[in-house]
Amino acid sequence: MDAFICTTCGTQYAPAEAEPAQCVICHDERQFVLPSGQAWTTLRKLRRSHMTAFRQEGEFIGIGAVPQVGIGQRALLVRTPAGNVLWDCIALIDSSTIELIDGLGGLAAIAISHPHYYTAMVEWSRAFGDVPVYLNAADREWVMRPDPCISFWEGDAREVLPGLTLLRAGGHFEGGAVLHVAEAAGGRGAILSGDVLQVVPDGRHVAFMRSYPNFIPLGAASVRSLAARIGAWSYDAIYGAWWDRVIPAEAEAAMARSVARHIHWLGRDDI
Repeated sequence: MDAFICTTCGTQYAPAEAEPAQCVICHDERQFVLPSGQAWTTLRKLRRSHMTAFRQEGEFIGIGAVPQVGIGQRALLVRTPAGNVLWDCIALIDSSTIELIDGLGGLAAIAISHPHYYTAMVEWSRAFGDVPVYLNAADREWVMRPDPCISFWEGDAREVLPGLTLLRAGGHFEGGAVLHVAEAAGGRGAILSGDVLQVVPDGRHVAFMRSYPNFIPLGAASVRSLAARIGAWSYDAIYGAWWDRVIPAEAEAAMARSVARHIHWLGRDDI
């Protein structure tokens, strides 16, 4: 049986004889179903039509699919003396990807920011010896392919490996998480944010949205809470979810500017 993948968001479902009736992720208000209707693919088909792209992204290795699959995010390979962690995930994985990552030391774990990037997480885990996939327990309902490799974590923080700590920020999803990398940015720390913090094109700000494609902003209370949770940790860089969406320095100041700007415009009623 095939494990069908939604072409719009890249979420892989449990193997079944027929395509699911709908993608639960895309029917949520944070995503969308195209006017042309629900469409599905499989990993077998993607391996014939797509390839994996690797590129240096600052201190990390970016991993993406070409052409774009689903939302189009790229993952990050975080290498440490204690092992490698894949931050976020993409829907494509093939033999060349496995061979290349194995040559870099393989994977010790996978950690994912929120449900839009769960994609083919089970396939990735199995390819590297059933490594644990860390997801925040608050987003348990959005797992479309349950598997023993999934490790749900609770609370405000969870250390994955020494110096790599998941922080529950909330916002985009209740369990929305970022990864704090203590030794990055010359020891000043980095936040890998997915789009919990969306690094915008100017490279000096981040955005806070409940839904990016549907342009639903995150409320002021959620933004303040998110900022407070992340603000308890030191960092100098922020790595977003797309190629080149990086704030390489003075990221704490960028965060403060972004929070103030977002809340300011939410409160304006004269425009």
